Amino acid sequence: MKKPDIARRMARGSGESTSQAADRLDRLVHGLLQDLRHGKEARLPGLGRFLISRDGRIVLQPERRRRGEPRA
Repeated sequence: MKKPDIARRMARGSGESTSQAADRLDRLVHGLLQDLRHGKEARLPGLGRFLISRDGRIVLQPERRRRGEPRA
């Protein structure tokens, strides 16, 4: 999925314009990258956490669902 697709979905779900949703998505990604650049992990609830691996790559550790918990 590409950024415009994500922004459209965000806009539909929140009632804001697509451009407002795209701006919000940009701020989210910028914040995640800032945390990673400063050696912090970056969490996305319901998805997992992003970390910098030993070789410098960004990796996602998926969030584990608890037994019986519905999928989002």
